[in-house]
Amino acid sequence: MWREHVTEISIFTALFLLVSAMGFIASRWRASKDMAHLDEWGLGGRNFGGWITWFLIGGDLYTAYTFVAVPALVFGAGAMGFFAVPYTVVIYPMVFLVLCRLWSVSHRHGFVTPADFVRSRFDSPVLALLVAITGIVATMPYIALQLVGIEAVLKTMGVTGESSLARHLPIIIAFAILAAYTYQSGLRAPALIAFVKDTLIYVVILAAVLYLPYKLGGWGEIFDAADAKFAASPNPNDGILLNANNQVQYVTLAFGSALALFLYPHSITGVLASRNRDVIKRNMSALPAYSVLLGLIALLGFMAIAADVQPLPGATAGTVDNNTVVPVLFDQQFPSWFTGVAYAAIGIGALVPAAIMSIAAANLFTRNIYKEYLRRDATPAQEAKVSKLTSLVVKIGAVACIVFLDPQFSIDLQLIGGVIILQTLPAVALGLYTRWFHRGALIAGWAVGMSLGMWMLYQVSSPTRSHFGGSAFPLEKFGFDTTMTIYAGFVAVLANLLVATALTLVLRAAKVADGGDRTSPDEYFADEGDPRVSRDERRGVDAAPESVAGANAR
Repeated sequence: MWREHVTEISIFTALFLLVSAMGFIASRWRASKDMAHLDEWGLGGRNFGGWITWFLIGGDLYTAYTFVAVPALVFGAGAMGFFAVPYTVVIYPMVFLVLCRLWSVSHRHGFVTPADFVRSRFDSPVLALLVAITGIVATMPYIALQLVGIEAVLKTMGVTGESSLARHLPIIIAFAILAAYTYQSGLRAPALIAFVKDTLIYVVILAAVLYLPYKLGGWGEIFDAADAKFAASPNPNDGILLNANNQVQYVTLAFGSALALFLYPHSITGVLASRNRDVIKRNMSALPAYSVLLGLIALLGFMAIAADVQPLPGATAGTVDNNTVVPVLFDQQFPSWFTGVAYAAIGIGALVPAAIMSIAAANLFTRNIYKEYLRRDATPAQEAKVSKLTSLVVKIGAVACIVFLDPQFSIDLQLIGGVIILQTLPAVALGLYTRWFHRGALIAGWAVGMSLGMWMLYQVSSPTRSHFGGSAFPLEKFGFDTTMTIYAGFVAVLANLLVATALTLVLRAAKVADGGDRTSPDEYFADEGDPRVSRDERRGVDAAPESVAGANAR
């Protein structure tokens, strides 16, 4: 089958090798004299300007999985798939208020991870450890899902084999190359590659939304075909419009996903790499341009229906792989050379976020587990070395998820990841505005929210799985006489907040001792032009109490 796709394979391979070369070259791009420091390897020197940050964060948030899974959901369920559009619209005004404060306090103290901030804000190594572990666990399946995007492209090109090893060998090779240049270049590699990735995606999607409607008879024909398909669907929630049963799920999923997006460690990593507050402000104003692109990407699902696309068979006998909808659509409707470019856009679209995610997870382990509990006297060079090695382990784990697990289960794991990362919202996001919450109450809230979220997800079934089959929790399991569902993460984080609030009142009334706050109000408004400590001094500051206290004493 692959012989029918020689042109696509050649273009895909050429562009993949091009960006791989860029990844290795990136170690010399805007590099300092000393890459053996997390500020340099893990945050690109904290010196990225407006354009670099825009491409980096955009390339980080809009991934290969988004490129294939959002239209696949629209293809399979209709309007529900568009939840990704409003959540990426409402998120930016909210994070505009939060991320500037996070950048400033991190700039003052040299924080590398959100757990660094929590450690100093609430003087709680336990709470910081929970935030770090939560971030790592939530990020791992997200990295694995980037492989799902690559796998969908390879499957469409016929680059598969009979055995499990032969089927996954191209992905293993791709991630081995990714691991090599990430180890060498750190965050600079995905930052440089993001320029190519986003340019390719913009070109491919704009060409598709201009050409395909013309070829398929116009938008009227496309929507009529989608409406006819969903009218015959046995699932009453499928359709080009929402109905009474799925509106609550749609709203809570969109809002919950918006709250979760910038709690992920990889999102925060891109922000902390920015040069100053103005860079963040400009980016939060400009990043909604990606949401316009996302809306166009989602419409590819309806176009695939109108084009009568048949998804390729799934890993389990008798199933289909809806993630192949977009690759098959391009294969059927475009010339081979353009299809090769589109496939490369998806493949490269997996490399950028996978690199940033592995770096972010590695930084969490290094700063908040290794440095805090295993070697408190670790030098900056030792920290950088451990983080590099950890990033390799994270990538190996992501590949193992694809090789040894059903890819569909990896997708469900990502939904679980959103529920998990939401439980850090009180400590990280609200902690940037208030120190009112008691650290013990935040730990209890995290435990309740996590437990409730896992119980709810366990109750969700799917056609192929009895438990952990998605994130749409049936309200009837709470005793309501309705067929409506709700996003499990939204309910779990509400429970988290209620427990944290109530227990804070109790603990403060009982005058239970709380930790100190190692930050000060003015530090949440600091900028590059008004440093409290110089960059060289800041690079020597870590999240350990004694070193942060020393920085505050200056």
